[in-house]
Amino acid sequence: MPPLSADTVVERVHEALRAEILSGTVALGSPLREEAAAERFGVSRHTVRAAFQLLVAERLAVAEAYRGVRVVSFDPDEIDALQQLRAALEGEAVRVAGERYGDAWPEEVLAPAVAVLERLAEIAAEAGAGAREVAGSDEGIDWLEVERLHADLHRAIVAASSSPRIVEAHEALGSELLLFLLHVRPHYTLDGLVAEHRELLDAVQRRGADAMREHLAHSTELLRRSGPAATNAPVVPVVPLTP
Repeated sequence: MPPLSADTVVERVHEALRAEILSGTVALGSPLREEAAAERFGVSRHTVRAAFQLLVAERLAVAEAYRGVRVVSFDPDEIDALQQLRAALEGEAVRVAGERYGDAWPEEVLAPAVAVLERLAEIAAEAGAGAREVAGSDEGIDWLEVERLHADLHRAIVAASSSPRIVEAHEALGSELLLFLLHVRPHYTLDGLVAEHRELLDAVQRRGADAMREHLAHSTELLRRSGPAATNAPVVPVVPLTP
């Protein structure tokens, strides 16, 4: 097999680190050490440095002068800043959709969000009631899929606006939004998450942007009160990158 290109190796290191961060295996605020990562993955420090830069570009990590690179942390100011941006984008998307469709959006517009809710309900049913009694419990639930679906639901609501610029700006939140949802997760049972978002999908049609802002304010308050909670997410195994 031919050796991997430099760009491919950088991307594979980036993807491995990204998976660990988004699974909760690497805690918020943790330092990312070039030398240790280079040894662990069997690559050069230059390759690791380039992978770190990709993490910084998608706001999963921050680079600080004289302090190196660390996983992003959600302090109160950062929580507020992200949620304010989401409220601006998601609230405006709902307002635009309301202007276009009134207080009962067409089935074809709702279909992507409804499909996500149905999938979340299926996961809850497959897990069984006993696995859902404690907020944030991992037993019997693929929370990584739940987090992706949670993000997809909000994206589907934004897409209902049919506003390319709003959709594009919201998509740019990407991995940062997934990481935020990872740390909201311990505050919910899966059944509670499904119920709350069914209510949200109905409320944004009837009440517009106010309903979305209230929804986001609720998750903001949860994190501001308790701080990001530790998770029991599965460890993502990583092996050296060999050709």
